[in-house]
Amino acid sequence: MSIGRRALAEAVGTALLLAAIVGSGIMAERLAGGNLALALLANSLATGGALVALILTFAPISGAHFNPAVTVAAIIAGDMRGRDAVPYIAAQVIGAVLGVWLAHIMFDLPIIEVSARERSGLGQWAGEFTASFGLIALIESGRRHFAAALPGAVAAYIAAAYWFTSSTSFANPAVTLARSLSDTFAGIAPDNVPAFIAAQLAGAAVALATFRWFYRCEHVATRATRR
Repeated sequence: MSIGRRALAEAVGTALLLAAIVGSGIMAERLAGGNLALALLANSLATGGALVALILTFAPISGAHFNPAVTVAAIIAGDMRGRDAVPYIAAQVIGAVLGVWLAHIMFDLPIIEVSARERSGLGQWAGEFTASFGLIALIESGRRHFAAALPGAVAAYIAAAYWFTSSTSFANPAVTLARSLSDTFAGIAPDNVPAFIAAQLAGAAVALATFRWFYRCEHVATRATRR
C-alpha cells in the first residue's frame, strides 16, 4: 500500500484516538459531579476500549502506530523504511490535533483552546518515562511472541497506566502536543509539553535498547543450542 494511504490511515486513526481521549474526558468530568477518581476511571476505560478497536481497524493498513515513538521503534527494528518516518509522524501530529478539534465540536466547546492544566515536576516526568518504557517494551516483546494479542495488550496497558503512573500516561509525543490545545480534563499546559516529550522519548529509547539486548542474547543462545 502506498505511503500516502498508510499516512492517511495514521492520521484518521490518531484523530479518532484523540477524540476518544479528550471526548471521554469531557463527558466524564461533566457527569462525575466533581469525583475525580470516577472521571479518571471513565476516561481510562473509554480510552482503552477505543484503542483496541482502532488498532484492530488500522493495523492491516498502516500498522496502527498512532505514536511517533512507536514509529521510530518500528524503523529501528527494521519493520518499516526510514524514509516513511516523516509522513507517518506528520500524519500522527496533524491527526491528533484534528481529533482534539473534533471532540470540541462534539461537546460545543471553542475549537481553538490552550490548556491551563499544569502537569509538571519530577514525579510527572518519571511517570511519563515509566509509561513510555512499558509501552515500547510491550510492543517489542509482543511483536515477536504474541502479535495477535498485542492490540488488547496495548489497550490494557494504557488503561492501567492511567492509574499507576503519576502523569496518567500520555506516553505519546503527538498526543501530548495535541492535548495542550484542549483546556479540559485531558489537557496539559503548553509549557509542560517539552519535558513530557523528553521523558517519553527517553523511556522509549531505554526500553528499545533493553529489549533489543534481551532478544539479541536470546538469539545468540538459540544459535548456540542448535550447534
